[in-house]
Amino acid sequence: MRILGLSAFYHDSAAALLEDGVIVAAAQEERFTRIKHDSTFPRHAVEFCLSRAGGPPDAIVYYEKPLQKFERILRTAFAVAPGGFRAFTAAMPVWMRQKLWIPLEIEDALRACGHDATGKIHFASHHEAHAASAFFPSPFPRAAVLTLDGVGEWSTATLGRGDGSRLELLHELRFPHSLGLLYSAFTHFCGFRVNSGEYKLMGLAPYGEPRYRDLILRELLDLRADGSFRLRLDHFGFLHGERMTNARFARLFGGPPRLPTAELTQRECDLAHSIQAVTEEIVLRIARHLHALTGEENLCLAGGVALNCVANGRLLREGPFRRLWVQPAAGDAGGALGAALAFHHAQPGATRFADGIHDAMRGSFLGPEYDEATIAAALAARGLPAERLPDAPALARRIARSVAAGAVVGVLQGRAEFGPRALGARSILGDARSAKMQSVLNLKIKFRESFRPFAPIVLAERAAEYFELAAPSPYMLLTAPVRGAQLGASAAALPIAERLHELRSAIPAVTHVDGSARVQTVDATENPFLHSVLRAFDALTGCPVMINPSFNVRGEPPVCHPREAIEGFLHTGMDALALGPFFVEKSTLDPSLLPAEQPRTFTPD
Repeated sequence: MRILGLSAFYHDSAAALLEDGVIVAAAQEERFTRIKHDSTFPRHAVEFCLSRAGGPPDAIVYYEKPLQKFERILRTAFAVAPGGFRAFTAAMPVWMRQKLWIPLEIEDALRACGHDATGKIHFASHHEAHAASAFFPSPFPRAAVLTLDGVGEWSTATLGRGDGSRLELLHELRFPHSLGLLYSAFTHFCGFRVNSGEYKLMGLAPYGEPRYRDLILRELLDLRADGSFRLRLDHFGFLHGERMTNARFARLFGGPPRLPTAELTQRECDLAHSIQAVTEEIVLRIARHLHALTGEENLCLAGGVALNCVANGRLLREGPFRRLWVQPAAGDAGGALGAALAFHHAQPGATRFADGIHDAMRGSFLGPEYDEATIAAALAARGLPAERLPDAPALARRIARSVAAGAVVGVLQGRAEFGPRALGARSILGDARSAKMQSVLNLKIKFRESFRPFAPIVLAERAAEYFELAAPSPYMLLTAPVRGAQLGASAAALPIAERLHELRSAIPAVTHVDGSARVQTVDATENPFLHSVLRAFDALTGCPVMINPSFNVRGEPPVCHPREAIEGFLHTGMDALALGPFFVEKSTLDPSLLPAEQPRTFTPD
């Protein structure tokens, strides 16, 4: 049976395809349209997934139940009326015109792809889709399941258990009491964009102190021993649909929200640290309760909060579960995959193989790939001369030599990643030993805030030498202490700009201000090309660690097609480009091939 899963209209629209329970393809719409977090119907992603299918889909499953979500919006509007009237009336046209007619949208989109969807459309609940995306691809035959996000229809968190092909949701937390919305309120208040800036808030946290932690716990929520809580809603504005926080929230924290263009102050750093500490406390309490409830030794996670790798790392180190597995596309995009998986495993006779070691995500390399002819044509269209390496080992050695010499290398190899993390297919590689590399990448290539850390990749078999990591981390979803990291006693008192340049370890480019790193362990079997690059780099330098941000600039999604990689290479301070078997060095290019002006400094939103 071929099952097409869909997520759309809210955040990170995506499509995913299963054939007889096997994950064949998955992609976010943003990779095709180049609109970051594109929420329109994923027509391009659907076309891509169906291009890899062996025939037309037998079922199409949407990741949410629109009528239940509409009921929640109506009930909320009536409960807070007359407040929020303008926001409610602004939202109604899109609901009446589009969101209540999702089956027709799906039928029209599939018809445009040459497929008839009549009678094939089904719906999974939002958190059912998250839970299915967490458990069914995991390596565990059985496990506890935890989903945490902003809100689906009514649920904001669910606790469940998976066993073989069965998945049961046992308890839920309901809107408006939401850990995701609480974290997003602080994202907004600190001047970052909700639904895209939460990882910035997480990265800012180590620059502060948790001096607002107790205030948050005392004034903003009633937290119970089992991790459930009730928000004190008179401090928030999201029920009225206008903004996340209100004047009472601002008075509590000493003034109005930071404007996105304003300089960061110590208040924002301390707020970030405080809400991160509260988030970790809530996650740990819920995990302990779930462990006591189910008796399981393994835990699967999904939902937007599951992308908080700092909380995940602490949960692995301090929590009651022996092993964790986090869906690499834990946010709404992964809901497309989860919807398809939930439907498949609800069919009579559905079976599932889980050996306790290998997951079913194929390294999350589920997106488009481009053959040598397409890459060559893209290079020729830009007039770029390129060296063709004879095989993958030769290319790996060439990349390693360039990085060891101080170059920054863009990489486009194989199928694109599904989810928000660069895992080696659409990556920028640099030398983690360089004290200057973080600033170089932030200011000359990524054009983003200098305080934000970059993630390391490390040979899986050497990871324990560099990181205090108790488990593999192939999807870059766990933060771990860097071994030997040195933190100055007065570091917390220094301005952000000064703390950026402290030498904290032997791999300073990936060591965050608190001595931690968001680690990706690279296995020879699951990620052979990236493993060969790291192995070649280790042979040259004695260090099996590189820096690995995603191949994009600020405000854009990661590159997908070779032409986008070429433009990113030309318009930034990148030194070299590895596209398929081809290698291009900027220093060898005729100056006429380069843009007249290249942006070199960061400008805020």
